[in-house]
Amino acid sequence: MVRMFHHLCHGWGDVPEGTASIALICDDPDAPMGTWVHWVLFDLPPDTRGLPENIPAEENLDMGGTHGTNDFRRLGYGGPCPPGGTHRYFFKIYALDKKMDIPAGSTKARLLKAMEGHILAEGELMGRYKR
Repeated sequence: MVRMFHHLCHGWGDVPEGTASIALICDDPDAPMGTWVHWVLFDLPPDTRGLPENIPAEENLDMGGTHGTNDFRRLGYGGPCPPGGTHRYFFKIYALDKKMDIPAGSTKARLLKAMEGHILAEGELMGRYKR
């Protein structure tokens, strides 16, 4: 598997040939009750090379892409808010060989299941945050 993404904040490089969609998951494995999902975004067009600020928390985005449900039980990105200590936030990005056949509002678990056998490349960016 190719590791193609290198710096999510400023965008990412070319995707492998055959990429039909891009997915993004952001989660915090240091949450007190287990991994907390902050963002689920899938079916981004394959020519997407970065994300703008303030993406609206809508089911289907004008730029292409579909939001899943985060662990705040909302669509869109839910920012960091650790109860204490320093937490790690992983932004995981995937190049997929097909669009996901799942509805808006799907969870991380449902997206991961749909992605099985369809990941062409992936990458990860980890940041730390504490209040």
